[in-house]
Amino acid sequence: MLLDLPSTREESWRWGDPAAIAAAAGLPRGAALDADAWFMDLPGARALFVDGVLDQGRSDLRHVTMTAIHGGEHALGRRTTGSGWSIQVEANAGVELLQIVHIATGGENQLPAEIVLADGASASVVETYVGAGWSNRSTRMALGKGAKLTRAVRLLQADGFVSLRDEVEIGAEASLIVTVLGAGDAGTRIDGAITVTGDDAFAEYGGALLTRNDQRQECAVSVRHAALNGQSKQIWRAVAADKSTASLAARVEVARDAQKTDGVQSLRGLLLQRTATVNLKPELEIFADDVKCAHGATVGELDQRALFYMQSRGISHAKAQALLTRAFVGDAFVQIVDETVREAFVADADAWLERAL
Repeated sequence: MLLDLPSTREESWRWGDPAAIAAAAGLPRGAALDADAWFMDLPGARALFVDGVLDQGRSDLRHVTMTAIHGGEHALGRRTTGSGWSIQVEANAGVELLQIVHIATGGENQLPAEIVLADGASASVVETYVGAGWSNRSTRMALGKGAKLTRAVRLLQADGFVSLRDEVEIGAEASLIVTVLGAGDAGTRIDGAITVTGDDAFAEYGGALLTRNDQRQECAVSVRHAALNGQSKQIWRAVAADKSTASLAARVEVARDAQKTDGVQSLRGLLLQRTATVNLKPELEIFADDVKCAHGATVGELDQRALFYMQSRGISHAKAQALLTRAFVGDAFVQIVDETVREAFVADADAWLERAL
């Protein structure tokens, strides 16, 4: 199958894997997984998409509508133009949690989305990706003054590729918190462009990528501060086993007029075997002169002294590895407020550890 995909010669795709996307798009179709196993026991609206198409009979949309959405100009996002899901919340209103399960059965599927919150509005979204094939998504988010949006994304496909393109504009005093977990065996790419357009706004975008065998996962996320007193956090953790590769590229841009910006980046990688690879690329581009921005990037192995201490107390080597790795990954989930959602993320990470160790 011939696909017009970006080249790894482009800087933003230097660690990309277009060949894996093409291979995923060519996977044969199969039977759909049981959706009930992937919805969490939480109240609120539910939407089930199978190969990018809404299953009306097994969905309870409530405040969600289906409408025509333009996928934007991003290399992958523009492929998603068409009918997609939309949440639009009126001023000072809140809506129930929305759970979305995306099931892929092979081949390729595209789906756009939009979340538009008026001033003072709030919403929470949880998305789960399972199955096999190429699942390509773009989501446009716009937050009005004082709006609050939380979003949690679980990438659990067993085969193929999942690509996400997020474009966000954050208004004054608004708050965005996005957490992504890549714990399946499919390749993934998380591609985000967040712009802080209003004063006193907050953006947190991070998560964990867990890779094994010869898998490759990557993120390329940028946060642009274009207003006063903005705050942002990019907290990412990567764990790589076997001959896999995890790549994290996080960028903060501070415009000339975005004084008093406070930007934090923390990129940390853990190698379970020395045959694995973790690539880290933190970037700061600052044009203002009154800011507080910091970044850190480290890659290492499990602390041998901690492993020895735990084994001397009767803990097996595999169990000690799992406990230390779980603590390492857990840093990326602390911002998830809902206990049920946070426990699901931890359970997904634990399941991955059982397969990898």
